[in-house]
Amino acid sequence: MALPALLMFIAFGVIPLVGVLALSFTTWDGIGDIHPSGLTSWRAALSDPGLPHAIWVTFEIMILSWLVQTPISILIGVFLAAFKKYRGLLAVLYFIPLLLSSAAISITFKALLDPNFGLGAGFGVEWLKQDWLGDPQLAMGVLIFVVSWQYIPFHSLIYQGAVRQIPTSMYEASMIDGAGRIRQFFSITLPQIKYTIITSSTLMVVGSLTFFDLIYVLTGGGPGDSTRALALEMYQKGFMANLMGPASCIAVILVLLGLVLAQLLRRLGGRGDESMQEGV
Repeated sequence: MALPALLMFIAFGVIPLVGVLALSFTTWDGIGDIHPSGLTSWRAALSDPGLPHAIWVTFEIMILSWLVQTPISILIGVFLAAFKKYRGLLAVLYFIPLLLSSAAISITFKALLDPNFGLGAGFGVEWLKQDWLGDPQLAMGVLIFVVSWQYIPFHSLIYQGAVRQIPTSMYEASMIDGAGRIRQFFSITLPQIKYTIITSSTLMVVGSLTFFDLIYVLTGGGPGDSTRALALEMYQKGFMANLMGPASCIAVILVLLGLVLAQLLRRLGGRGDESMQEGV
């Protein structure tokens, strides 16, 4: 039964990864012949002063988006876990951003935040007339907001399912002991969804390494290079500078970072058999 999935993983996961690793030891402009060049591409990629900055920007996006998405997703998930009819309608509305493409979302927000023709100019709100995408700090804030707006519904859905797995008897017993909703949240809900938080965090952290379309359409890595993350750096090296070797090196670095971060979060979450006991 697992054979079809294994074949798909090998065809679309392992083989491309091996191909990228092989390309990182070559010199290729993407059109002509591929020439083996040993560690030339790796030296060029690692000596590029833009690489440490791209790594820093990637981790900045990762940490800030996690700090914004996690608490909001948990609160929305807990709210939607209650068995109320109107909350089912809200769950559908909250889920809409996840159904939209990242490119469409970026184009929409870019138009809405335009200081000349966006919401600020249309409604005469001076505060909204700022050059949101022209200031480095504001641009990073807008990027984090858009990322969170798109992906919070997905993580809220995960937390909603986790909260509904918590036995209601635990809440009933706490009410008898006089615990209020806030005490129940911190003493029952959060400890019971510990492994869901680890899983959601893993998806957020590893997923933030591959943010490309949002950044490319929304800011193009600017202003300057303030939002130039690793994925965008890889694209610009490979498809704009025609340096497929260094671009492949950056791709390998992305894969290694994802594996290391996923393993760290897995260790933080404990053994796999412990996570199966969540909600029990």
